[in-house]
Amino acid sequence: MAKIIQSPSIHNNLGITPYGNLTALHFVLETNAAGAVINSNSAAAVALGDVVCIGTLPAGFKLVDSQVVVKTAMTASVTGNLGFAYVDGVDVPATPQDDDHFGAALVLSAAARLRNVTTNSAVTLPKDAYLTLTTAGAANAKAARVEVTVLGIVQGAA
Repeated sequence: MAKIIQSPSIHNNLGITPYGNLTALHFVLETNAAGAVINSNSAAAVALGDVVCIGTLPAGFKLVDSQVVVKTAMTASVTGNLGFAYVDGVDVPATPQDDDHFGAALVLSAAARLRNVTTNSAVTLPKDAYLTLTTAGAANAKAARVEVTVLGIVQGAA
């Protein structure tokens, strides 16, 4: 029986810290009793098809995994796609924007912990991008709390 040893990846360095370079970015989406996003530029309730920019993912961040915790559910039938879109709105052909990179048709109308079950490969953002939630199913008309954690690798000098 042969013993096959794969060459080490030059991409798996530990960065400049002794404990590695994995980072977890935590974002919270909260809506008020009318269904509007708290601390946002809109007082209107989140409508069907709205794109909510939950936070910013920094340039150079390698997207590895995500987890969504629906702490307080949205209105019945609300679902959403979780992805990213570049802050400047200009797509990059090598790393295109993806509205469901972290999940499609996520059920946001029931308390749950939702793991990322997509088959998307890890991608490194060439520039700052918004973490986006594109709503579907129904409009939100109630107070809700959804927490999103994005795991990634900080690309830095070794």
